Amino acid sequence: MFSKIRSLIFKVDPEIAHDLAIKSLKLNLTPNFFDENKDSPIFQTDLFGKKIDNPIGMAAGFDKNAEVYNSLFKLGFGFVEVGTVTPLKQYGNQKPRVFRLVKDQALINRLGFNNFGADDVNARIRSNPSKGLLGINIGPNKDSENRLNDYLIGIKKFHDIADYITINISSPNTENLRSFHDDSKFNELLETLEAEKIKLKSKIPIVVKISPDIPDEQIESISKTLIKYKVRAIIVSNTTASNREKLEDVTKHQKGGLSGKPLEDISNKLIGKFYKLLKGKIEIIGVGGVDSGESAYRKFVAGASFVQLYTGMVFQGPSVVRKIKKELKKILINEGVKSFKEIIGRNHTNQL
Repeated sequence: MFSKIRSLIFKVDPEIAHDLAIKSLKLNLTPNFFDENKDSPIFQTDLFGKKIDNPIGMAAGFDKNAEVYNSLFKLGFGFVEVGTVTPLKQYGNQKPRVFRLVKDQALINRLGFNNFGADDVNARIRSNPSKGLLGINIGPNKDSENRLNDYLIGIKKFHDIADYITINISSPNTENLRSFHDDSKFNELLETLEAEKIKLKSKIPIVVKISPDIPDEQIESISKTLIKYKVRAIIVSNTTASNREKLEDVTKHQKGGLSGKPLEDISNKLIGKFYKLLKGKIEIIGVGGVDSGESAYRKFVAGASFVQLYTGMVFQGPSVVRKIKKELKKILINEGVKSFKEIIGRNHTNQL
């Protein structure tokens, strides 16, 4: 059905279309899909000690204000990440700030952490308990004088209601946010967060979402720091601020973060580099261009244990998880494996 109405949806401003999608999910207007692969043993896994139906998650950015996470579980997502949430409510950058690149199956956004703020999101989740594994992605306010403290506020607000918390240091739409990738700042950030967890007597798993635009020399230092502070997972990766050269759409020069198919190979290569350095000590969640069984397969063999998507649903519609599982299961059966876990990191088997 989505393929029939997609041309109409794509005539609407992307941000308005997104708001309509959120409203539809809140009102339960999306169709119920028969998922022949629900509870299939080939996809079952666990994340942070909790069993989940499949390793396909909704990335942060879709459900910014934690309004429809339970509806997303109904669509088949194995886990959902909401946010990015900042301590205080903020509008974000000026509109227009989201652009579809239809020819490239991509989006460019410069939203700038638009959200209702931590108190609002906290109250909503407490009044509507999650029916699946829920992650909360946190970041600092644009005009904050102490961004490190903003992350601490996020930990305090959500450590007792989230299944994990993602530290977003990688959005290209908040000025100088990516400076947290620098070795000294990254160490300070993780050390401060670990101290806060001890103070709170919390065992909340910490996940870090990184930029795809980091230079190779930073990958090793980031890996060492992740291991040092026993970070539970790394999300590879956020949107890219560059890589416009091969795009075809006329809107390719819009400022912001690029997501979707053009990010796929970039993300896969970065996943492989981290996989070889982390050596199974830290989970890798792969993001970028996931919209089919084949694209999910490439993430797993590159070294990801889980995948997330957002742009893929924009172009494929609400049945995207069902589609991915159906296609991926066929690939796995053809390869003679009983679980997707058997293919994780296969590209590097002979290199380790």
